[in-house]
Amino acid sequence: MHKRVVWGTLIYVISIGFFLGFIYHMLTTWESFAEIYLWVSLILLLFGAMFGYVFISTLLAHHKRIDENLSQLTKEILHELNIPLATIQANTKLIARKLDDPKSLERIARIDASSKRLERLYRELAYSIKKEFQPIEKECFDLRKVLEERVAVFEAFDRNAFVLEVESYRVTADKIGFEKMIDNILMNAMKYSSKDTPVTLRLTRDTLSISDQGVGMSETELLKIYERYYQADSSKEGEGIGLALVKSYCDSEGIDIQIKSQKNVGTTVFLNLKKISSH
Repeated sequence: MHKRVVWGTLIYVISIGFFLGFIYHMLTTWESFAEIYLWVSLILLLFGAMFGYVFISTLLAHHKRIDENLSQLTKEILHELNIPLATIQANTKLIARKLDDPKSLERIARIDASSKRLERLYRELAYSIKKEFQPIEKECFDLRKVLEERVAVFEAFDRNAFVLEVESYRVTADKIGFEKMIDNILMNAMKYSSKDTPVTLRLTRDTLSISDQGVGMSETELLKIYERYYQADSSKEGEGIGLALVKSYCDSEGIDIQIKSQKNVGTTVFLNLKKISSH
């Protein structure tokens, strides 16, 4: 690829040099300067446009083949990963039906829980790869059900209590992206609050609010929260890209996001879901 670019560039430069020499020859030989200049300039522009088109088309065709091959390889790898995962889950259920020993059932339950986490990681990996090659299809889903699932994941950490005040509410959006957005917000709420304080999820009309009673942020910090790699508290673990990803997803779905915070009081994230509501 590198050699092809070098040779193409070299040929292009030599061609331009040839035409410039040709122009110089005509300008020093012919008398009708203006007319000659216009004609030669036109020829040079046409040649440059045609050569550039062919050159760029060749480069793009090569990249397109690489993308197609990568896409196919990715699909095959994901398919191969899915087979053993499905086998583990199916056999776990079969074994569980034949056991009555509490300890054995407990171990099987742990295997089943781990396989579900692997399935979740598989779905997120497939989602991230698919998003690079094609638009993600939107799904209609129940907000309350998704929030219950995400809260259950974080309750397993046995850290903060979660208060869910959300009725059934259907939305149409990129579901996995929505789940990842909620995960990032809940992770931040847990990270910046103490164990004995609750995280509250509340739906009021079309607005979902997620509130914590953590360290909060100053007005200066609020201005920087969407910057990639920024963390209000650098002592906390993480890469500082969570809220940047949240904002990016909200912008892509037309979700208006607002964050209100007060130092040593807490933070509330407001998500206006009106544009993705299915009601």
